[in-house]
Amino acid sequence: MRTVPRPALTSTSKGVFRVPASCFADRLGDLIPLSPAEQAALARLEERERHLKRGAVLVRENDPAPEMFILRAGSMMSYVLLDNGSRQILRFLFPGDMVAITGLVYRDAPENVIALTDCTVAPFEKPALSRIVVEHPRLAALMVVYNQIERMALTDRLAGLGRSSAKARVAAILLEIRGRRRIVDREIGDSFLLGLTQEEIGDATGLTSVHVNRMFRQLENEHLIARENGRVTILDERALARTANFVNRYANLDLSWLPEPR
Repeated sequence: MRTVPRPALTSTSKGVFRVPASCFADRLGDLIPLSPAEQAALARLEERERHLKRGAVLVRENDPAPEMFILRAGSMMSYVLLDNGSRQILRFLFPGDMVAITGLVYRDAPENVIALTDCTVAPFEKPALSRIVVEHPRLAALMVVYNQIERMALTDRLAGLGRSSAKARVAAILLEIRGRRRIVDREIGDSFLLGLTQEEIGDATGLTSVHVNRMFRQLENEHLIARENGRVTILDERALARTANFVNRYANLDLSWLPEPR
């Protein structure tokens, strides 16, 4: 891992677009318009960059965790290893996500974070976030909102592990990943690049890769999805959402309590 200057441009399959000054500001700005001062404060969190190759470990469980990160490009996942050697994936991470934020309260990392693709992260330390809390209380409140949304999404996954069918779990992860990718790329419609192996989906849903494959075929046979070359197309979103018992945790938010910006 190495710290490098920020690139001016990033390319995608749809062409070339300018990397935002702050991916995290883009994420919070989806919740409520940010003031120029707030945007500048968040941009300072992303002044440094570090590139990681696919498969590189950013954070290792039980290692000291002095830094936190904003994911600027690529995708990652956080996970824990269980006593029996199996892996439980906790979160899939996309541009604009805060990474290893547990470093605020724990000296040592409680989870692992690994790059699923080539990634760019912006490292920052606790004093940088402390300044934002003091100087921009509304941003601090928005971070609480952001983390509560993430907590509820994780709670939904936990409830699914205990009570939902295998088909419902796979359907839910498809809708979750499509929704997360839509936050980054608003042009995504019913078709999207999944970017996960069946083993990774299994480790997130408590299923074997063989069972995941069987559920994919069942969803295809019921004409809820189609798959081709790593892409998933949702053919009947309402029926898929019913199958998954899916709740969009980015809808029906109450942000009326937020303070005025400074």
